[in-house]
Amino acid sequence: MVSSDKLTSEFSLPEEYQVPEYVITSRKKPVSWLFAHFIQYWYLGLSLLVGAIGNASLAAVVPIIVGLALNALLEDPPLTSSLARLALIIVGTQLVRGALQLGRNFSAELLGQLMERDIRHEFYTSLLGKSMTYHSLLPVGDVMARSTNDVREINFMFSPGINLVVGSVNFILMPIIFASRYHPSLIAAPLIFLVLYILALWQYLIELKPITDSVRNAFGVLNSRLAEAVDGIETVKGMAEEASEVGLFASNARRFRNKEIHQGDVEARFLPLLVMGLTQAGGLFHAIFLYKQGLLQVGDIAAYFGLLGLLGFPTFVSLFAYSQISLGIASARRILELINRETELDQNQAGCKKELSGKIHFENVFYAYPGLEDTLQGLDFTIQPGQTVAIVGQTGAGKTTLAKLVNRTFDTSRGSIQIDDVDVRDWNLAALRRGISIIEQDIFLFSSTIAENIAFGKPDADREEIIRAAKSAQAHDFILSFQEGYDTQLGERGVTLSGGQRQRLALARAFLTDPRILILDDSTSSIDSATEDEIQKAIFEAARGRTTLIITHRLSQIRWADIILVLRKGKIIARGTHEELINSSPAYSQLFQE
Repeated sequence: MVSSDKLTSEFSLPEEYQVPEYVITSRKKPVSWLFAHFIQYWYLGLSLLVGAIGNASLAAVVPIIVGLALNALLEDPPLTSSLARLALIIVGTQLVRGALQLGRNFSAELLGQLMERDIRHEFYTSLLGKSMTYHSLLPVGDVMARSTNDVREINFMFSPGINLVVGSVNFILMPIIFASRYHPSLIAAPLIFLVLYILALWQYLIELKPITDSVRNAFGVLNSRLAEAVDGIETVKGMAEEASEVGLFASNARRFRNKEIHQGDVEARFLPLLVMGLTQAGGLFHAIFLYKQGLLQVGDIAAYFGLLGLLGFPTFVSLFAYSQISLGIASARRILELINRETELDQNQAGCKKELSGKIHFENVFYAYPGLEDTLQGLDFTIQPGQTVAIVGQTGAGKTTLAKLVNRTFDTSRGSIQIDDVDVRDWNLAALRRGISIIEQDIFLFSSTIAENIAFGKPDADREEIIRAAKSAQAHDFILSFQEGYDTQLGERGVTLSGGQRQRLALARAFLTDPRILILDDSTSSIDSATEDEIQKAIFEAARGRTTLIITHRLSQIRWADIILVLRKGKIIARGTHEELINSSPAYSQLFQE
């Protein structure tokens, strides 16, 4: 297993969940990556191969035995005594063939399911290990398409895709192996078929590759827009834009349909179907010619033609199987595209892990979002442990960005941020974030119980601790108003709660983890005045002994801050207490008047 510090990731996995190192080093190309996953289950591949060889070999027994039976009947007098024995041979071999085919199909299906499980796990943990900068650029719908449908396509690539391909290859070899028992020249037709089949298949796969890539991409676009529309359904309905969304969805669905039709058009021109027909016709004429020369018997012709009939299976299944493999490789390519994208943040597992005291120092800090100008410019300030600092400014001044630099949600473009005199890059990321809690205006709650949401940052918390945190956040009373109390199941993102209720649960979640640095990003904006008074008391108590950053426009929260930082266009233009700034800073006075 590879250690987590060899990976660019924001967290490390327990040993049993880590991805093998040879899988990680194979991520450059989709085929080598898929093979690295497959090699863990080589025994299933071997079982599949043995079953395929046995299945094809015993399938070839039937026409051979039929030919012997026909020759026996055409003898003068007919040798009917051997027919029962030949019939028993067919029955026995086909029973064995059925068992081998069952083992082959079971191995292929199990292999496909295991591959899907492992790749889905690797993809999911890779996504969790990426930075917020990375995730902010990803359309959620496209990510969901890759993590569900594309991973599923890899399953289908192995079962039935590769399963059918391995089986079909063996069926092609049987006529070549057994035709010479009747006459050496009879291997000509199956050999010619093999050569033409390979050439036609090569051309087919080259033509199919870009098409299957475009099919998967079109599905990603379709799914991405669908996810956006569902997530923003309130906006769609509020603006009465249902008709335009239906039209856009129809356009994306039409594009996906056209890509699928293009793929079907290529599959319809699959040349091996024609090659098989010509091979069987040519082989039959060749056998009849040898019969007229007295070199074959009638039963031999029947057996040989039966062997050529085995070519039907690889020809027909390859029409589906190879396109399924092409789709699987295209899906693997799409998954690797996200896994291999660089993320700047690393867990720094060997970094500082001491308990935070709460000192924060910004030294000439700049930050720019990808492709944009600097959002923050040359920030310099120091916050001592236990101080409460209010950060104010107009919308777009960079307040939230500043807060997210503290726990390395984002990393500085230039300059340094130090926590307890240690650069944040030198901290173990998990230890750093465990000591910092950010409560944002847009609260995210999971589709689980209220108690589980409060205990998200401390899953081993008992009910008494959860209730105590809820009371501190003034959430206890409204929680008890629900029939199930703390066991009430919340809808997705907590849609069954009001904005104020969601924010109080977020406060309870923060209080439970007891962070040394508490960041409140406009976290009481959706709370009514009466509730705010109670929460202010809770926040005031929670701020005792810990460093607190408050991003707010509410005067009631700004007044009791030890320091107020005024931001404008990413720069600190004033700092001081409320009394100092109200008289000395026109920008601050203007905000207060607003």
